[in-house]
Amino acid sequence: MIDKKFIGQVMPAYSVDVEKGRLRFFAKATGQTDPVYWDEAVAQAAGYPGLPVPPTFLFCLEMETPDPAAIRDLLGLDYRTLLHGEQGFVYHRMAFAGDRLSFEQKIEDIYEKKGGALEFVVRLTRVTNQRGEHVADLRGSTVVRNKVEA
Repeated sequence: MIDKKFIGQVMPAYSVDVEKGRLRFFAKATGQTDPVYWDEAVAQAAGYPGLPVPPTFLFCLEMETPDPAAIRDLLGLDYRTLLHGEQGFVYHRMAFAGDRLSFEQKIEDIYEKKGGALEFVVRLTRVTNQRGEHVADLRGSTVVRNKVEA
C-alpha cells in the first residue's frame, strides 16, 4: 500500500517556455478551427499579445518535468500497474506564446477503493507565469492496480 505520509509532498518546481511552433502543432492536432490559435495577426487583432495557449495544452507542458518518474519513484510505484485516472483544469488567466510557465506539483491525496485493489494518487500542479501570476491548477490522478488475495 502507498504510504499516506507523502500527502502534501511538494516536488521540485520547473519552468517551460511556451513556443509558437508547439502551440500551432497542438492546435492542428486537436482540431482547433479558430485561427487565433495559429495565426499571430489574428491573435493580435483579437487583443492578445501572441498566440494563446489552447485548452489542455498545459498538460503537455506538465509532462516536461526534468524527472518524469519522480513521483513514481518517491512512492515506489511499478509503472506496469499504473493507469491514468483523471485530468482536470481550473484556469485563472490566459497564457501565451513567449510566456515562461513554472510548474509546482504536490501530492494532494492518496486513497484506495475496492479493498485496496485500486489505489489513487492525486496530484495538484500550480502553474504560474514569468510575472508570478497564477495561470492554472492542473489536477490529475494515477490509478495503481494491486493484486488482492480473495
